[in-house]
Amino acid sequence: MMAMSCKDGKGVMDNGKYVRYTPEQVEALERLYHDCPKPSSLRRQQLIRECPILSNIEPKQIKVWFQNRRCREKQRKEASRLQAVNRKLTAMNKLLMEENDRLQKQVSQLVYENGYFRQQTQKQSGINSKDTSCESVVTSGQHHLTPQNPPRDASPAGLLSIADETLAEFLSKATGTAVEWVQMPGMKPGPDSIGIVAISHGCTGVAARACGLVGLEPTRVAEILKDRPSWFRDCRAVDVLNVLPTANSGTIELLYMQLYAPTTLAPARDFWLLRYTSVMEDGSLVVCERSLNNTQNGPSMPPVQNFVRAEMLPSGYLIRPCEGGGSIIHIVDHVDLEPWSVPEVLRPLYESSTVLAQKTTMAALRQLRQIAQEVSQPNVSNWGRRPAALRSLGQRLSRGFNEALNGFTDEGWSMIGNDGIDDVTVLVNSSPDKLMALNLTYANGFPAVSNTVLCAKASMLLQNVPPAVLLRFLREHRSEWADNNIDAYLAAAAKISPCSLPGARIGGFGNQVILPLAHTIEHEELLEVIKLEGVVSCPEDAMMPRDMFLLQICSGMDENAVGTCAELIFAPIDASFADDAPLLPSGFRIIPLDSVKETSSPNRTLDLASALEVGPSANKSSSDNSASGNNMRSVMTIAFQFAFESHLQDNVASMARQYVRSIISSVQRVALALSPHLGSQAGLRSSLGNPEAHTLARWICQSYRCFLGVELLKSTGDGSDAILKSLWHHSDAIMCCSLKALPVFTFANQAGLDMLETTLVALQDITLEKILDDHGRKTLVSEFPQILQQGFTCLQSGICLSSMGRPVSYERAVAWKVLNEEENAHCICFMFMNWSFV
Repeated sequence: MMAMSCKDGKGVMDNGKYVRYTPEQVEALERLYHDCPKPSSLRRQQLIRECPILSNIEPKQIKVWFQNRRCREKQRKEASRLQAVNRKLTAMNKLLMEENDRLQKQVSQLVYENGYFRQQTQKQSGINSKDTSCESVVTSGQHHLTPQNPPRDASPAGLLSIADETLAEFLSKATGTAVEWVQMPGMKPGPDSIGIVAISHGCTGVAARACGLVGLEPTRVAEILKDRPSWFRDCRAVDVLNVLPTANSGTIELLYMQLYAPTTLAPARDFWLLRYTSVMEDGSLVVCERSLNNTQNGPSMPPVQNFVRAEMLPSGYLIRPCEGGGSIIHIVDHVDLEPWSVPEVLRPLYESSTVLAQKTTMAALRQLRQIAQEVSQPNVSNWGRRPAALRSLGQRLSRGFNEALNGFTDEGWSMIGNDGIDDVTVLVNSSPDKLMALNLTYANGFPAVSNTVLCAKASMLLQNVPPAVLLRFLREHRSEWADNNIDAYLAAAAKISPCSLPGARIGGFGNQVILPLAHTIEHEELLEVIKLEGVVSCPEDAMMPRDMFLLQICSGMDENAVGTCAELIFAPIDASFADDAPLLPSGFRIIPLDSVKETSSPNRTLDLASALEVGPSANKSSSDNSASGNNMRSVMTIAFQFAFESHLQDNVASMARQYVRSIISSVQRVALALSPHLGSQAGLRSSLGNPEAHTLARWICQSYRCFLGVELLKSTGDGSDAILKSLWHHSDAIMCCSLKALPVFTFANQAGLDMLETTLVALQDITLEKILDDHGRKTLVSEFPQILQQGFTCLQSGICLSSMGRPVSYERAVAWKVLNEEENAHCICFMFMNWSFV
């Protein structure tokens, strides 16, 4: 039977019979389509029964109407997407053509100047050979005595002169070649890219340039970019100290700006700036800035304690209206961050144009694109919150972490004495502003007893571990570094429980569930809610809710991005998750110190096992990257905040120091395992040095031979080392789980770790139930008695899940009981044959 709809979607030709829908029928169908675009046959029959006006239409015809309606919706979306891509390509093509014209003109000018200077040199050499009198020599050099930059005063005329010079220098960088620009590594221009990004080569300081298309009007773009603290996470404050209008409807502003230090090992930066906003003859809007210094004889700003005065060279934004709406924006960032003021190991961070491009230039473009998306889709929300509100929560997390990390005295932070070891710095803050911002109250309305906030922070140098891989591990395996009692203490602070010290609690959290909230357009940053499942009991027998919630922001997980800072920042929240909920952010920041790009596979971050233990089936990327990762360095900064009662300061400070030290120890252990070359054989080496591993390997092989009558391993040398090595490199996935009510894995060979996508360190966090689907669980329940009675069972082909949630198919599986020396059941061993990711 052939069925087709008419062009307007209001009729159906079915078996030669044409049916035209009435407006009422179309309205009823449209209502159902918005509720359920793909209704089942039962739902369609129900629709016919509920809507008498559709009673004369057969279910087959309604099915065809929905098929055509989905097709038209898909075509509309595709047409809209193609139009957006076409507009972007047209704008980018215009930019490239203009850039090409400018370069051609510059080449012509340079050729002309080269010829002119050749002629002048020839004439000058002829004159000098004829007349060598002192008068001619002195006269010929008089014009060089005129100063290039005459001093200016702080009057409006003097400031306007500085502003005009700043504008000219900025434009020469934004649209010309005043700076030698090279394409940023890893950035490929295209319709889906963030824009055209370039970095400086061989100029004073560090510089980055970008141009792109955003769907906002020029005035709105300028408003967003001038509000630097709203999008630049490292910006603490921008104070406008004076505003002067200019004749061309522009403004000159005198600004004082402070930037947070990214780590505890470096001081913060500040700038004394002049900002010039004006409209050009072609309608383009320009916002340019530069530092004011003594050489210009302009107004000065005295040094500020705890800040290093950095210099901003002419930088800014050129915003041009785009045909069809939106704006074409050119961004230039050019700064001298005074690298001399930081330790030698951190200087690459302050001397890298790539880092500047990632942190500042591209962050501005991402903010503009994110806001443009929110404007175009104002009704999109998640968990009942609009995108702008979720973006604000992410900014609050980052800002709170930076405040704690820097610990400025004008915000109420003061340092307390150490315990004889200065590896961890502890600060306290009991200022009213800090406590009012937390808004801590009991559920019954009485004020909270917590009246002080403590921050414990430390930094450490990491060698030969990709920040993205380490961050991913910290995010997905919280139990490897977090302490249950501390989690309970943080939960008490968020829920305002009378519990005071973590040591008095019993119980803990079990599994963690990651619930996505929002993400940026390029997925550079993820906002999530982490649910920690478990029960925590307070000394007063007041039971807290079963689950603890953390609001978490995660960025820098792209292993191929150059110079990207990786962050994992979280704060406990109440289950109500209010927009104004008190936040005490804690977490990790990993900053790469080397700008060398590691050539790695995009999938490597998803496969931690391939970076931990190398066997015959290990990822090739790990071995390939080991050479390039030899010189990889990064600095990790850790900061944790706690709310407490002031009289418990000594106890909480001691607890916080020990907790941060335990985290440092855990991170060092994980980083060693994740290191591409140092940890390549870490898992096997640790097992070889463990007598229990040798014993377990022998029990596994003996029990397999006992119950199945054949050898598990083909030929092995003498000694337990040889048995363990052969078992470790066995081509099939072999793993053992405990004989408990909720079996957890206790051992796996290399192939088993690859299949589970985990490490030996995190293996014990995975339960047998977690990797089985419903069919697998039912099969195992039915076969389990046979394993215990007969000693083994064979399972047919099926599908299970890795720890990352990826489906894994296997051709056949064998499970057998592992007996110890006394012939008692020690564990259950599984062997999955011919497995592969689906």
